[in-house]
Amino acid sequence: MDRRLTCPDPGDEVAWVTTHLADLAGDDIRASTAFRGGQTAADVALAGFDVTGYAATRSIVDPPSRRGASRLSPFVRHGLITLPRLWRAVAGGPARDVEKYRDELMWQEYARHVYARTRGMTSSLRYAVRERHASDTPWRRDMACLDLLTTELESDGWLVNQSRMWFASHWSVHEGRGWRDGEDLFFTHLLDGSRAANRLGWQWTVGAGTGRPYGFARAQVERQAPALCRTCALRDACPITDYPDDPVLPPAPGNDDLRRDPDPHATAGPRTVEVRGATSHVWITAESLGDDDPAAAAHPELPVVFVFDEALLSALRLSGKRLVFLAQCLADLGARREVLVWRGDPVSVLSGVRHDGGGIAATFTPVPGWQRRSRRIDLSEVHPWPWLAPPGSGPVTSFTAWRKRQRVDPGGAPADSHE
Repeated sequence: MDRRLTCPDPGDEVAWVTTHLADLAGDDIRASTAFRGGQTAADVALAGFDVTGYAATRSIVDPPSRRGASRLSPFVRHGLITLPRLWRAVAGGPARDVEKYRDELMWQEYARHVYARTRGMTSSLRYAVRERHASDTPWRRDMACLDLLTTELESDGWLVNQSRMWFASHWSVHEGRGWRDGEDLFFTHLLDGSRAANRLGWQWTVGAGTGRPYGFARAQVERQAPALCRTCALRDACPITDYPDDPVLPPAPGNDDLRRDPDPHATAGPRTVEVRGATSHVWITAESLGDDDPAAAAHPELPVVFVFDEALLSALRLSGKRLVFLAQCLADLGARREVLVWRGDPVSVLSGVRHDGGGIAATFTPVPGWQRRSRRIDLSEVHPWPWLAPPGSGPVTSFTAWRKRQRVDPGGAPADSHE
């Protein structure tokens, strides 16, 4: 049953989630120990980021004080910082660092392209890798490296990219667990957990995208987190002294969507605003909770509507810290404009709002679930998604080849792909 909720107040988000959403959470309700959600926090984090040294330090895992990762991904995932804005923000930094950082932004963009093109990336992309398989082997918390990774995942809801690769490789390659089970675990906890980037990262790490999995061994820990090996209880009996053998991965069933897109305009969404009628409310989702959401920015005087999808969240059982992060985003946005918060079925809620007060404007979102729901809501206005490089019709089987075909304006404005 649809229920209208109060908008959370800044500083009261944990209590608010406990009151309204606790039955949908997969663990205790608490805030991340490392991040606060909201446009204000995102702007402060971006202003404090210096890309200098990024190329040399981005893979450092421990100590945290030496990590060069930007720590902006939770804000990017929820649209508080768009990829074009971030592309522009690092302009003028050291060339090597800017190039490396922008490559990572393009990986995020590529993940969105693949996800939208394949309608969810739910099976192994190019090589067949075990997708679902439980293991009787307990997860090794007695290894200092894995204990650090697991602790940060559960407490902070964030890991540096190197840590994610170690975790995924050990999970699937060393222990033979299903990659989709691991991806679900990450999605439960990571504040930046998106099915696009999270799922593609797991697939590439376990070899489903390239045919060769990423190997994880002690040598990598000694390079990127040397203190962990020195203090580990298993330093003289390390179970990952050697790299795992590369498995022989058979090709996955052919996926024509990876080779060509027969309708790139449908994948990318509109290039200009589509106006179909009068608008009285703006629909925002977890993909776009910032001030720069195109539909919300076009109508600063109108209330925005956010719906906690009860059926979806009941199935996902996200960590409480992810729900608190969303509540923090809504509380921050509510300090600047009217925010209507609901719990229930998005289609039902938004259809009711439309009938009571006029049309619904929204920003096109390259997520299958958004597209299914938007067709049922009959939106009055659809704004373009802020692509860094709009999808084209060419292949997305290789990131490197795809990257070479893309054009992005040096100032950060999206440009047409020449696929």
